[in-house]
Amino acid sequence: MQSKRPDFENTILKVLRGQKPDRPTLYELIIDRPYLVRMAGHEAPSPDELGELRLKIEAMEKGGYDYAITEVSPWHFHTPARSRQHTVSLNGQGLITDWASFEAYHWDDAGAADYSVLNKIKPYLPEGMKLCIMSPSGVLENTVDLVGYDNLCMMLYDDPGLAKAVFDRVGEELYKYYENTVGHETVGFVCMNDDWGFNTQTFLSPAQMREYVFPWHKKYVELGHKYDKPCMLHSCGYYGDILDDIVNDMKYDARHSYEDAIIPVEKAYEELHGRIAVLGGIDMNFIVTRTPEEVYARSKAMLEQVGDRGGYALGSGNSIPGYVPFENFMAMNRAALEY
Repeated sequence: MQSKRPDFENTILKVLRGQKPDRPTLYELIIDRPYLVRMAGHEAPSPDELGELRLKIEAMEKGGYDYAITEVSPWHFHTPARSRQHTVSLNGQGLITDWASFEAYHWDDAGAADYSVLNKIKPYLPEGMKLCIMSPSGVLENTVDLVGYDNLCMMLYDDPGLAKAVFDRVGEELYKYYENTVGHETVGFVCMNDDWGFNTQTFLSPAQMREYVFPWHKKYVELGHKYDKPCMLHSCGYYGDILDDIVNDMKYDARHSYEDAIIPVEKAYEELHGRIAVLGGIDMNFIVTRTPEEVYARSKAMLEQVGDRGGYALGSGNSIPGYVPFENFMAMNRAALEY
């Protein structure tokens, strides 16, 4: 692993503010749990939320990260299980199909959830390290889970008032979640995670996104900025038609999730530098199918391309699931740790 001590203020925080970090900096959204165990060198110290967070913090510290990203509290939306084969379906029988099912749905109160782990973790958070808070999915993702994607598209035309009611109730609960977390002293920055598109377009039209989804994200960013916490957007898919919304309206500080089939991160950085920080971007397919030497070489070349301009942290285009070869994951990180 690495011997550098965490230095949140001078690494990832500078990246999020569009500045040059004091040393090459790593970013990752999700690392598969078995890899966290491997990085930490042991299992979680206890089988509860605190133990799992302690595991993640130790693993990410040893892996060269200056933060640990986590959801907080067991609060979530009750949604039907998605059909899973080689891919995950966005369709299926929604729990909310009309006003009666909307009124009957049980909404767990995010404001009443238990967030005490943020206090309990303080003694275990190394000096110079902070947490990044992410939510259990976002406004659009949770609405799709509750309604079904095809059903939602029809609802937007058949009963836009009901669609807005679902979006707004989801948005309100997520706002409560962030209200209870972003201001905590252990939190250094905030991740709003909400997939918005396919390879070639957004799930909904840009106009619909602006009406139903973006106003809530704007509120979340305003809340984060109220506490002087940078806010990053994790959102998969094509973003060309909504980039101005992300930067100028919602005012996100950083964006994550890039893939070569949409736009290679090397090109994305040149287009986005100076407007919004770029996180990760080494394509998932590339990491999975290439050799460790090729992954290392592309990662190192990306850092050299960025040079002194800053506003970039090295990482995958999306996450590190179990099918990513561990040696390829380590090869990518080594490019930053040895740079």
